[in-house]
Amino acid sequence: MKGFDLVALLSNPGFRAMLLHGLFMTFVVAIGSWLLAMSLGIALLAIRQLPGRIAEAAVAAYISYHRNVPTLVQLMLWYFGIASLLPGALQEWLSDHNAEALFAILGLGLCQAAYFSEDLRSGLRAVPPGQEEAAHALGHGFIGTMRFVLMPQAFRNALPALVNHTVSLFKNSSLAMAIGVAELTHAVKEVESESFRTFETYLVATIIYLACSLLLMAAGAALSRRATLAGAR
Repeated sequence: MKGFDLVALLSNPGFRAMLLHGLFMTFVVAIGSWLLAMSLGIALLAIRQLPGRIAEAAVAAYISYHRNVPTLVQLMLWYFGIASLLPGALQEWLSDHNAEALFAILGLGLCQAAYFSEDLRSGLRAVPPGQEEAAHALGHGFIGTMRFVLMPQAFRNALPALVNHTVSLFKNSSLAMAIGVAELTHAVKEVESESFRTFETYLVATIIYLACSLLLMAAGAALSRRATLAGAR
């Protein structure tokens, strides 16, 4: 049995390269998913503010689906199910352009958009009704009211929840391993199988995930403090 030796693991150039590439792919998936989720979350909130019950019901159904079906199942549905229904030429193009990462970004982003939308909706509800009336009195239409008056305040109110779900999205990027994305968890399993140093390998992964999550939380806390100061002016 090998004794504990973290230095021996990290001093191996091949293992370091695998872990760094895995961390890079984790950031690619997490950042791509976050951008998609935030953009779609804002769009869903805007649609939900439109008059009529059809838009409200459609967005509610979208959110209900993504919040009640496990994220892993959604990823597998996209990669193994929906991808197989695409035209052959498109499937070949995706295979040549890292289809696994693309579908991971798509699946995680669409799922997280439901949570971001609800966070923003809660933040919007916390905005005093008088703000919207004042915006209309100043001549703003629906888009102008949302863009310049309501959404900035909604973002400030929803920031703590958005930060929490951002951290969850970063951690859930590890689920992309199930569809073959060579992210950090996938790299850790490869390193462990080659080095036979199980404890050291998963300890490195734990430290990396913990450090990144704490950095995200610290950045969110700093943004919250700045937003609070800006709102108090």
